[in-house]
Amino acid sequence: MWWDADTVDKTVTRQFVCSHLLPGEIERLDQPLGFGDGLTDGTYWEWIEEKAKKIFLILVDLGVPDQIFGVVDDSWDDQDLPIALDQVERLALTVSRDERSEKRFYYRQFYYLLRPLRKGDHNKYQEDEVVPLDLVDRKPGLGSSHGVDKVVLPGEPGKVFCRRRILLGSGPGSLSYEDFQFEVNSIRNIQNDHLVSYWASYTHQGYGYVLFTKASDYSLKSFLNTTPAAVKNMEKVARRRMVLNWIHCLVDTLCYIHNRGLSHGHITPSTVVFNNVQHISFADFTRFNTELMAVVDKTSFDKESYDYAAPEQWFKPTSAVPTSPIQRKSTFPSASTSPDNNYTFSINRGNTEYSPNNPMAVLHAPTPHLNPQAADIFSLGCVILELLSFLLKKHGRPFATHRAAKHKSAGRGGAVLDSSFHKNLTQVESWMTQLAKDASKKDDAIFRGFAPMLHLVERMLALNPADRPAAHDVQKRMYQVLTEACGIREPHCVHEYGGWDFGLGRLKLKTQPTVLNDNAETMSIATKRSSGSTSPGLYHRRTNSGNSSGSGGRMGSVATAVPREPTSPLSGVFEPLQSIRSRDKVRPGWQSPVYAA
Repeated sequence: MWWDADTVDKTVTRQFVCSHLLPGEIERLDQPLGFGDGLTDGTYWEWIEEKAKKIFLILVDLGVPDQIFGVVDDSWDDQDLPIALDQVERLALTVSRDERSEKRFYYRQFYYLLRPLRKGDHNKYQEDEVVPLDLVDRKPGLGSSHGVDKVVLPGEPGKVFCRRRILLGSGPGSLSYEDFQFEVNSIRNIQNDHLVSYWASYTHQGYGYVLFTKASDYSLKSFLNTTPAAVKNMEKVARRRMVLNWIHCLVDTLCYIHNRGLSHGHITPSTVVFNNVQHISFADFTRFNTELMAVVDKTSFDKESYDYAAPEQWFKPTSAVPTSPIQRKSTFPSASTSPDNNYTFSINRGNTEYSPNNPMAVLHAPTPHLNPQAADIFSLGCVILELLSFLLKKHGRPFATHRAAKHKSAGRGGAVLDSSFHKNLTQVESWMTQLAKDASKKDDAIFRGFAPMLHLVERMLALNPADRPAAHDVQKRMYQVLTEACGIREPHCVHEYGGWDFGLGRLKLKTQPTVLNDNAETMSIATKRSSGSTSPGLYHRRTNSGNSSGSGGRMGSVATAVPREPTSPLSGVFEPLQSIRSRDKVRPGWQSPVYAA
């Protein structure tokens, strides 16, 4: 039980007090107070009811409820809490001084002086304060300085939060309080129903804690390996509609991110997550995400990041390119002229400065300009292709094996085969052709949208970043396909973020972050305390895309530069939101991965 003000008031009734006193002590409740020389007509019960309910509860916990009369005679009340440890002896709780009882009183009082966490709050808890939350599940994070777990809060029924712990300080693996506060300020207004988003934060006992919603139960990577029973047992049509709505929700969310001038920077099946009601979300792309930090910090090769990365994130151009931002253009025909029945796919490789088939050229090429938003489009196209493959039961290992098939050769031992999308575009094209043909044999109207969706993915996987569509173009086209070809009249997450309009009105997003208040009042021992809070950030409410609906670092920046050595696609992801910085970094000890030919 968490003792908030309402719980204290409802618990400490006259009946409750009498149940902990002897008959003679009960009679004393209605007697006049023993101090004041007759100048007050108040009784002990009236003092307890109006001023000392918390103190009485503490005395009950300590097994000395009868001491309430002496405490009241000395004019102590709840306003005096918390009482400093060296002052507790003045309460005279025992006949002779008992340091053990005094310490128990001191620590127990904080359970009745709770400052709850509310949406948008950043609380600074003192060393001995109690943070009102319950642990649901814990999993290891990055070593001893980081941790990830699930928690629930009183007053937030039905909500499970992901809590991340960050060591504060100046040592390795830690953040200074100023940096922690800056990171919180930079993410507090990035709120989206399909993005693991900031909810509240606090500091306590040398650590910073950030609560995110929604807490995830599994990732798309695990989903593709083993379909959850809840999804497997769904009615077939409902399951298909749900997966297509997932795709639209991801596209819409990426449009939201890009419209704010940001990029996700690490879209893979591991960073697409679900909660226990199959609500899909992108994992957050903040410096507090310990899983992403593990990918960034480790020197070993991360195969999944490589497989789903855009080609420009791993290969340099074979000729000099301008350093100005790449201007991308919309490449979509209208719905009426879309090649819906065309089952031949040819991913655009024309006029590209990138040559993944000539790795020696990258050693002498100048550093290109990396457009991280265009890289997001490529990675999302890969994820969409995985989901479409799932609908035709061709997902997971068979798809990866098909991508790597051209690299198989005898006598190469146990070399890891390159199954990346960007190095195997020809194999990806043949896979898409087979998907389109298989979908054309299905009776369900939903599969009529497969060919146009695959042609959309075809454009998203263009080798040259400038040839890929912008997020709002992808969003617009996906909506057309779902509504006109698949027969889904109301897809989830139909919003306008500046790129197009369906007559739904213009959505205005406030991007100015709320700054944490360093001067906020905190608990002070032996003084009255108040919690204070900051106003919550903007939260954009959207249609649920989970099964329950019944139908089926720092922030990435558009101005991030590519390091001169080949790096992970996460390089530069954690640039600050308020102050975009471009810096060249080289991963220590990095070596290019070796694949079988």
